[in-house]
Amino acid sequence: MLSTPPVHPRRKVAIVGTALSDCGRVDDVTPYALHAQAARRALADSGLDRSVIDGFASAGLGTLAPAEAAEYLGLRPTWVDSTSVGGSTWEVMAAHAADAIAAGHANAVLLVYGSTARADIKARRRTANLSFGARGPLQFEVPYGHTLVAKYAMAARRHMHEYGTTLEQLAEVAVQARANAATNPDAMFRDPVTVDDVLSGPLIADPFTKLHCCVRSDGGCAVLMVAQEYVPDAAKEPVWVLGAGTAVSHTTMSEWEDFTVSPAAVSGRLAFERAGVRPSDIDLAEIYDAFTYMTLVTLEDLGFCEKGAGGAFVEKGRLLRDGGLPVNTDGGGLSACHPGMRGLFLLVEAVRQLRGEAGEGQVRKRNGRLPELAVASGTGGWFCSSGTVVLGRG
Repeated sequence: MLSTPPVHPRRKVAIVGTALSDCGRVDDVTPYALHAQAARRALADSGLDRSVIDGFASAGLGTLAPAEAAEYLGLRPTWVDSTSVGGSTWEVMAAHAADAIAAGHANAVLLVYGSTARADIKARRRTANLSFGARGPLQFEVPYGHTLVAKYAMAARRHMHEYGTTLEQLAEVAVQARANAATNPDAMFRDPVTVDDVLSGPLIADPFTKLHCCVRSDGGCAVLMVAQEYVPDAAKEPVWVLGAGTAVSHTTMSEWEDFTVSPAAVSGRLAFERAGVRPSDIDLAEIYDAFTYMTLVTLEDLGFCEKGAGGAFVEKGRLLRDGGLPVNTDGGGLSACHPGMRGLFLLVEAVRQLRGEAGEGQVRKRNGRLPELAVASGTGGWFCSSGTVVLGRG
């Protein structure tokens, strides 16, 4: 008879190191160099020795992403993750890493990303993406020129039709993201814009004009997640991973039951339930914003407002760092940076805010204290996947 394996208590998991690489316009380095720069800085931020790292997660680089990047960094991990689900990759990886650490399969996991998407296009080493390929289910859409931005635009139009959401309300998302970027010295664009500026810009895909769409930048970042026993040796206050959830929805638009509901409706519910908190408890939100509509619909699906009420919710400066719910406090993908798969930047900014390291852009509660709870929610593809992570201080 097989004996019953012993039950070990799940360990708490904390983020103890975060960092950005050089971001924005970076013309003279490789993506590997950005990986290394971010990793070194995150490790220095943690105060821990690199020898503690036994887990590694990376995607989007080379043929064997985690193996190639780990080799470049001189690491030999015994736990790896190469999950690739677009912009939500990093929240999904964080969920996987937290489970692995909690179960004792890893002790310290480094998540790292770097991309020279902007520089590569400028140097004509690659072209801009028109589609994600033409195999499998996508073969039924690609011949008709249904690009990624067109898919998001179609979803936005459906929300406008169903709930009366206006172009001006969508534009408010871009305006407030730019206002938040103004206090971020690392943001690519910091000059203020108005609703009229957004509406009068060149049309990209109806109803999106240029400022409804994310910037294209270079850059990278890294996050070090560790088991609770490493926290006393860390250099700074830990930020705890309280709960996480993941979900996938569709790849073909014909299989998406409702264009106004994203998979964040599932990943968010799971993350909040596992963290034991409610949306009303959250002090700030970092949300994937390749397009303005993503911010609006994700706020609905995470439960910050009712379905269809996102347009009214984002008005009157609510998303500003001193607003009712600070969102994308670094300026987001609409203004700060967007080098490809931006999800890891959401975790970096959330940790930065919870630690009180945001300088002039620091969020504070009404009593003047630092925020205590944050949520980071990444979206991949065209609302195909979602990962949501709830983080807490203290």
